Amino acid sequence: MTTPPSPRATPIPITEINRRWSRLQKVFRGKGIDGILIVQRVDLLYFSGTAQDGALYVPSLGEPVLFIKRYFPRACKESPLAQIVPIDSFRDIPGCLRDHCASPPRTLGLEFDVMPVAEFQFFKKTFPCKRFVDASTSILDVRKTKSSWDIQQMERTAEMSALTFDYMRRILKPGLSEIGFAGLFENFARDRGHAGKLRVRNYRTEGYSWHVLSGRSGGMTGVLDSPASGQGSSYAFPCGAGEKIIRAEEPVMVDFASVLNGFHMDETRMFAVGSMPDKALQAAQATMTIHQDLLETIKPGMCAHDLFSHALHMAESLGYKESYLGIPGHQVSFIGHGIGYELIEPPIIAHGKEDLLLPGMTVALEPKFVFEDAFSAGIESVFLVTDTGARLISQTPSVIFII
Repeated sequence: MTTPPSPRATPIPITEINRRWSRLQKVFRGKGIDGILIVQRVDLLYFSGTAQDGALYVPSLGEPVLFIKRYFPRACKESPLAQIVPIDSFRDIPGCLRDHCASPPRTLGLEFDVMPVAEFQFFKKTFPCKRFVDASTSILDVRKTKSSWDIQQMERTAEMSALTFDYMRRILKPGLSEIGFAGLFENFARDRGHAGKLRVRNYRTEGYSWHVLSGRSGGMTGVLDSPASGQGSSYAFPCGAGEKIIRAEEPVMVDFASVLNGFHMDETRMFAVGSMPDKALQAAQATMTIHQDLLETIKPGMCAHDLFSHALHMAESLGYKESYLGIPGHQVSFIGHGIGYELIEPPIIAHGKEDLLLPGMTVALEPKFVFEDAFSAGIESVFLVTDTGARLISQTPSVIFII
């Protein structure tokens, strides 16, 4: 007996799927690519509607073909595509293409940014193509602007995230460990649809839901490419929440990422029990000033580098140059990132990045200050670039939670 899907599991409409692969064809058709073979799980979900084990072939002309190794019955229920073909092995794909496409590709696009070398060598031996090229830029160009349906799904995730932050406010108390506190609110979010698993594209990066940095652990730098890493639970997981006990009247920075129906949310808020020391409170208020200014500054067509520089100048004018985005000597060079089906997507809002902010892009912006071995202060919300400026997708109040 097949277990019915969760009522939170919203299938991707056929109009949405058709819009996505049609846009992809328009992007790569002029690059001399005959077709793209998509195998990465998130890209497969995005363009086919299913994350079952398989591959999607998108030709430069005509409809795509979805090849499913496992599990074919579920893939047929989940994907609205017209052509879904069962296979025993990826070696079957070239022969199947001859049956379902006008001509096999001479130039085949693959996801070079995530494909292991061994898998690439396999496809080189398996496909009789003259040339293999990188298709990841074309794929990500399509994915980085969101449709109205995408935005509705992200707003559902934002609602769940806001409920979770409110739950944090209600349960935080002195004596809880960071990781114990994280376990409580992650369980709350899981009961409301949070998948638990964050999807990140970089194979050297791991996604953590439970970034709880209290007091001095907020002033710890480590493996994570972030302003502060925290202590973590062990040498094996040296970032995020650790065993430190949360005390009254110390700053607690919670960076919580969640995912519902495949769409991510990434938010940071400050907490304290009783009161917050003046230095931490003033730093937290300064990050909120930058946060609000970014909301008012973003305009379509703005360069990512210019937005990063604007925030940097604001931090300097507020007197926080030395602690902005990390401790001196270890400051990161970005203030935000795109977000959607993966936690980190283009555009990256960073020094030297020339990506233009376009209507429909969703970005998580996170101005933060780090004081070595003392604390972190910050705020992070997800913004939507609109036709005239920006608005918040995040629904968590932009406040400091003093409990």
